[in-house]
Amino acid sequence: MNGQMHPAAPHHLPFFVPGPDGDDTLMVVMGIFLIVTVLYVGTLYWKLHSLPERMAHKSQKLQFEIVAVLGLISLFTHMHIFWIAGLLLAMIDLPDFSTPLRTIAGSVERIADATPPRPVPPEPDEVAAAEEGQGHA
Repeated sequence: MNGQMHPAAPHHLPFFVPGPDGDDTLMVVMGIFLIVTVLYVGTLYWKLHSLPERMAHKSQKLQFEIVAVLGLISLFTHMHIFWIAGLLLAMIDLPDFSTPLRTIAGSVERIADATPPRPVPPEPDEVAAAEEGQGHA
């Protein structure tokens, strides 16, 4: 093995054919390209997968926890319907029912704790006028 080319081989070899020293440049380049591509696609997948959760968190939605759980379920079960449900739930703005109900409960509690006003005794003139009105009926 002296490193010389075979006499029947062409004098100019294409770049993808390894040389006599065994150095395969195309394999090294494609290996690096494959590693970079897998990392990029994986990062893109994680960004896309967390999209509903980021949307719900950014807009301070009440259903943020539900969207996060749906995202985890879709990740572990590989069922895309959970991801779609989380995305739709992150896009919908649910009405806030708890604040008005809390306000009503607080008002009712204040009314219940309030002491009733003491009755004011009627004036003697009013009592006499009421008795005269009953006598003529």
